[in-house]
Amino acid sequence: MNVLWLILLSVSIVFAVFTGRLEAFTQALFDGAKSAVEISLFLLGIISVWLGITRILEDSGLIYRIAHLFRPILSRLFKNIPDDHPSLTAITLNVLANLFGLGNAATPLGIKAMQELDSLNEDKGTITFEMMIFIILNTASIQLIPFSVIGILAAYGAENPAGIVLPVLIATLVSAVTALTILFSFRKILK
Repeated sequence: MNVLWLILLSVSIVFAVFTGRLEAFTQALFDGAKSAVEISLFLLGIISVWLGITRILEDSGLIYRIAHLFRPILSRLFKNIPDDHPSLTAITLNVLANLFGLGNAATPLGIKAMQELDSLNEDKGTITFEMMIFIILNTASIQLIPFSVIGILAAYGAENPAGIVLPVLIATLVSAVTALTILFSFRKILK
């Protein structure tokens, strides 16, 4: 990937030199770097708040109550996970972070969920069906309110930054249901 970025940057510099727009290229380069830093700090704030909230939920024991509320849904998907296993808590936190469009905050929670799921794995180094289901849920990232995207759109002055809520919800639901349907179909075929 680094090679690709190097090629793109090199080609851009060559074109800027040959078209006589090196000054505009340099200005755009610095403006892009400034925007990247601003957005990174903005997203860092969102991630920090969410991780703080999840820590409070975990320390207070409220996450176990939330996990209990999600249990009927999760038990249909994750049939081989014991009711009191810590992977359910990690999966619940990951799903909640994704529901609120905080994909960056969901990443460490997803890693924790995979580690917990691997603790149930008898054949270490291979992926289990439950891990596949979790990967689909995490990747599809069903979002009720995509806070990060709304925040970025608002920061860039979009007229209606919340206008993406319904399309994002529909797209993430369709992708999750489609992927889960394919996974369960293949499981039935290959049994």
